[in-house]
Amino acid sequence: MEIGVPKEIKPLEGRVALTPHAVQALIKDGHRVNVEKNAGLLSGYQNEQYQAAGATLCSSAREIFSKSKLIVKVKEPIAADLKLLRADHLLFCFLHLAAIPKLTQSLLDIGLTAVAFETIEDQHGRLPLLAPMSQIAGKVAVHWGAHLLHHSMGGSGILLGGISGTEPGEVTILGAGEAGRCAAAVAAGLGANVVVFDINPSARHSVAALSSNITAKAPEQDALPQRLQNTDLLIGAVLVKGAEAPKLVTARNVVSMKKGSVIVDIAVDQGGCIETTRPTDYRNPTYTVSDVIHMCVTNMPGAVPRTASQALSHAILPYVKQLAKGELLSDPKLKQGINVAKGKIVYPALLPV
Repeated sequence: MEIGVPKEIKPLEGRVALTPHAVQALIKDGHRVNVEKNAGLLSGYQNEQYQAAGATLCSSAREIFSKSKLIVKVKEPIAADLKLLRADHLLFCFLHLAAIPKLTQSLLDIGLTAVAFETIEDQHGRLPLLAPMSQIAGKVAVHWGAHLLHHSMGGSGILLGGISGTEPGEVTILGAGEAGRCAAAVAAGLGANVVVFDINPSARHSVAALSSNITAKAPEQDALPQRLQNTDLLIGAVLVKGAEAPKLVTARNVVSMKKGSVIVDIAVDQGGCIETTRPTDYRNPTYTVSDVIHMCVTNMPGAVPRTASQALSHAILPYVKQLAKGELLSDPKLKQGINVAKGKIVYPALLPV
């Protein structure tokens, strides 16, 4: 099969879907891989490395889309990509369609088949392609939060972990999944007091066991609003598979937070779990509501493209191999990941209620 890897064009998105190592493995299987020139540069992969792996370098996205049947990219297609997609394309990437109904309609109008990384499950119901990016996003969220708390960034001027004789920062995390666990571990490692809210008792037990300065609680009616009043850094990490994230924090809750506190909403890709969340990008990542700094970039792992590209390429390669061999409908895991096909919504969570 002809596989195309276009250069990502979302603002300051440096990831590439397939590394030269992955390209070499696909070519060894007998497939042809077309890689857009400079697609891997921001991840530290030179054009010559792709050529050495056996890829065909293409000078433009138009050439990639024209020559290829299977399009493998990182982020959801935006306007320039949509102009090049055809009904006979098989698109494999992050989509997050629940939060972008306009994109859903565009894909339906094109009539292609689109399989989303974030809706492919393994035999245990886990999300193996979303997991590595969630882990990175959780760590990046704490890094950003700690920086935004600096006075020079408009924050309250607290050192998140504190030092001996000072009060540590208070971190609240919504969700104890992959992103929430990683965020909790990093924040606790810095020395902050961390409270994680999750409805799943097993997830609460697991995250609390990471460190003595992590407490896990069920999101009871009054517990979260009271906690937010003393929170320095709030991280939203709630995930409902393939669906829009529930709004767990209201605008009124945000008003109650301390001046100069920080919100980082990792769930922004799925619409956000905080009422005041709105999507941003790395050109202008933050905004302020009620004296609370918000960081809601929709491609947080894009900040570390070298690490993120390696992790993502490794995770998706087995699935790309299956797709290239025509196993989309014969493999239950792949079939479950189909979001739209031939002008119709396939994934249940995207269907109108």
